[in-house]
Parts: sequence; C-alpha cells; structure tokens
Amino acid sequence: MAIDAAPAVPGQKKQIQWSNIALGGIMNMFEVTTLGQPLEVVKTQMASARGDTMGQALRTVWSRGGVLGFYQGLIPWAWIEASTKGAVLLFAAAEIEGVAMTAGIGPAAAGLLGGMGGGVAQAYATVGFCTCMKTAEITRSKMAVGGQNPPSTWQLFAEKWRKEGLRGINKGVNAVALRQMTNWGSRMGFARLAEGAIRDARGIPEDKKLGALDRIAASTVGGALGCWNQPIEVVRVEMQSMAKGASSDPSRPAKPTIANTLAYIYRENGIKGLYRGVTPRIGLGIWQTVCMVSFADVVKDWLAANKK
Repeated sequence: MAIDAAPAVPGQKKQIQWSNIALGGIMNMFEVTTLGQPLEVVKTQMASARGDTMGQALRTVWSRGGVLGFYQGLIPWAWIEASTKGAVLLFAAAEIEGVAMTAGIGPAAAGLLGGMGGGVAQAYATVGFCTCMKTAEITRSKMAVGGQNPPSTWQLFAEKWRKEGLRGINKGVNAVALRQMTNWGSRMGFARLAEGAIRDARGIPEDKKLGALDRIAASTVGGALGCWNQPIEVVRVEMQSMAKGASSDPSRPAKPTIANTLAYIYRENGIKGLYRGVTPRIGLGIWQTVCMVSFADVVKDWLAANKK
C-alpha cells in the first residue's frame, strides 16, 4: 500500500498524506476500466447462476452485447464505486498501516490491519450501494418473464428507493463489509509477507525498495491467497440479486441475512456452490492487488522523486 511517509519510527507522529485520496481514485479507475469489470461480470454471473460452467457463463455474458456485455455496470456504477472506494481504501489503509508501523508493528501485521480498516471504510462509504446496483445490472436479465424486457437499472433503482429507501439499495452491505475487510486485510497482509520472503530470498535490505517485478510478484501472491473468502462473495451476490421477485423457490429466505443466505446456498448447491466464480475472482483479486498495491507504490515513489 502506498504510504507517503518517512520510514516508521516507533513513537514518532505520522503526518496525514491527503495525496493518497487522489491516487487511490485514479488507480481504482484504471483497474476497473481495464480488466477489473470483465472479471467482475463473469464472477458475478457464475455466483448468481451457480449451475453454469465457466463456458456457459462466458456465453451468457457475450449474449448481452458481445464485448460490451463484459462491461455491463461499468457506467455509471463501477466508475462511481471505483473513484470513491479507491480513494477511501488507499487513504484509510495507508493511514492505519502507517500508524501501526510507527507503533512498532511489523509490515505484514500492519498491512493486515490497514487492509481490514480500509476495506470496512470503503464498504460502508460507497461499495455497498454500488455493488448492489452493479449486481442488478448484471443479473437483471433473470427477471424477464414471458419474453418481456427486464426493467432498466434506473427503474430498478427507483423501485427499490420507493419501496425500501436507503436500506433497500444498501441491501447486503454487511456482507460487503465482511467481504472487503477480509479481502483487503488478506491481500495486503499476504502481499507484505511475500515482499518479506522476496527480500530474505534475494538478500535485499529493508531500507532498499523492491523492484517493480518483485512488487507485482508479491501482489500476485496476495491477490490469489486473498480469495479464500469466496463464500462471502457468493452470499453477497445472492443477497443483492434483484431477481428475488422472479424466484418461485419457497425455501429462499424471505428476509436474507448472511447466515440464512449461506445456509440456503449450501442446501441448494453444496460446498461447490459457495465457491462458484472463484476462478475469475482469483484473476480479479490479483489485478486489483497489483493495481492498488504494486502500481500505487510505484506511482507514489515516482511522485516523491519528482517532488525532490
């Protein structure tokens, strides 16, 4: 995680670095506009239609408009989410990680704490609402009944707001917060552990920065290992799915919570159902971590060098 600060010294006060807000928003916009949204769409398709194979999910997404089908929900929801959540994540995580290291906590544990805090902050600030609307955009075709066209995302938004207000469009936000906390805590913690292992293996001293390829390798490890919590993501998708009204399944929870939704998915699809979409999510996790950890560190170093 990019922290614009001098090396941490226990007991020394850390200055707040507001530049991480802009940097976070820019890096997250880059991530989602490139590989992020296509991987998000495929992952969500597989998590919502848990009987589909990877090939079936890809064909379904392609049927929604070819290449553009893989960018469903990018505008405006993913852009709104990325520009805000990236800023919140990078700022909150960097501040928490910096304070932790100043207090004498090691890099891996500090990265874990920073990622957890940043993940929770971004979930309640913006991710809960935006993921709900992105899920609606991706899964709304399931609502078509009798050959009729499904409602637009804006119609779904208006209907949700009219019926349930803010609570309705933030449905599943607690699952999102749990996902983001474990996501970024794991990604940053594992990435920092990997950085330490690379330093030890290559004999790189702590006061020397890792090269770009070493940082990308560490972020790849962190992003991949951070996907252990895929069941939380599948629960999140199920809770936020707007296809609830079209379902005739009486066993589906009338008032979904994290616990009863997880139990429902397990009854219907077993352990495999809780890990649907994990393959594209590993790719997404790697790309997000590379962008928000490795690339952000490189950009931060470049900005710091140019200030001098």
